[in-house]
Amino acid sequence: MSENTRRRRTIARHGQLRTPSTASQLLKLIGIAMAVVLVSGIGVAAYVFYDLASTVTANAVELEGQEELPPDIGAYKGGFNLLLTGVDTCEEAYKQYFGERCSGPDSEGTLNDVNLLIHVSEEPRRITAVSFPRDLMIPIPECVDADGDVRSGMSKQPLNTAYTDGGLNCVVKTISALTGQEIQFAASVTFGGVIEITNAIGGVDVCLANPIQDDHTGLDMAAGNHTIQGIEALQFLRTRHGVGDGSDLGRIGNQQQYMTSLARKMISGETLGNIPVMLKLATTGVKNLEPSQSLADPMKIVQIALAVKNVPFQDIVFLQYPNVTDYDDPNKVIPDEEAAAAMWDAINANSQLQITHVNTDRDGVVVTDPPPGETDPAATPDPSQPVVALPDSIKGNSAAQQTCSNGNVRE
Repeated sequence: MSENTRRRRTIARHGQLRTPSTASQLLKLIGIAMAVVLVSGIGVAAYVFYDLASTVTANAVELEGQEELPPDIGAYKGGFNLLLTGVDTCEEAYKQYFGERCSGPDSEGTLNDVNLLIHVSEEPRRITAVSFPRDLMIPIPECVDADGDVRSGMSKQPLNTAYTDGGLNCVVKTISALTGQEIQFAASVTFGGVIEITNAIGGVDVCLANPIQDDHTGLDMAAGNHTIQGIEALQFLRTRHGVGDGSDLGRIGNQQQYMTSLARKMISGETLGNIPVMLKLATTGVKNLEPSQSLADPMKIVQIALAVKNVPFQDIVFLQYPNVTDYDDPNKVIPDEEAAAAMWDAINANSQLQITHVNTDRDGVVVTDPPPGETDPAATPDPSQPVVALPDSIKGNSAAQQTCSNGNVRE
């Protein structure tokens, strides 16, 4: 068998094809990620997570080769990393929303279509969330799957086939090998939580610079500000043809707008100060979570929450992993190794990150003014802290910046 041949085959779905799963996975990922923040209410956290601990532990996945972790995350030299991956399993309760992905010829296999590596630094605490394109062509290492079987390594495959080959453990090994980052915590999530999580938090505010009309997802939204939840939130996060150049890379930018807005809402008193909302969201998140064994400890989740709850918006940064077009396939991308090295050097040094990329009409979002009461960290860096200007090929924004969807209907 060639090292480029997977043992379990699925139909490859390139960046230019319709994939209804991406948005639902992302929403669940962010719901879980922000649930980490919301459990900083210790009393609520203790009730929710101990009550559901048996469910979480039963689904926990062993991460291959992971050393025993210190009991206190403050002892993690250089901070820690949490990988959140979204898989496109077709659940019975929700598959009617996803058409041929769950009923057609492309319905076999489970792909990790969303991959988000969240780095939490040492003091001063900063959060950097790096999104990886699903069609990033990279080596997939040898992995041990959930049944204990060894899955052969492959020299070049799309990132979103790693879960098919070896489950969550294989996704962690793949991204760890790509980035050189040790990943202490991980979780995968499936379709179902998209509606429940958005409804649990009462919706998320998004901004459209131009209207979106997308027949592929059914999304039809006017320019301006909207509060989205349920099916509409799923459509918003699914849309690719509706923003920028219609590519999956443009969709990542649009999804990151949602993430920054959700981060602001989660950290605000509107959520953290509302115990019923916190309970509902935490319960919904935990029920949709397949964690690593390292993340199955409720008190570890509380520690993570306490570590990140006071990080200022300008130090919560969302980046897109730098890439260039694959010379073998224009519908795929490969790592931009030079830009990636510069990015990881800055993250590992715990520097303030200055995004120099200037968005164009091909990007999924446009950057507008920071939200009221916030400042643009690129314009007003803290002079007492080191600042690194990232290569202009790296797209992203901070949670202190306001971005709006670059809709496909130009007015």
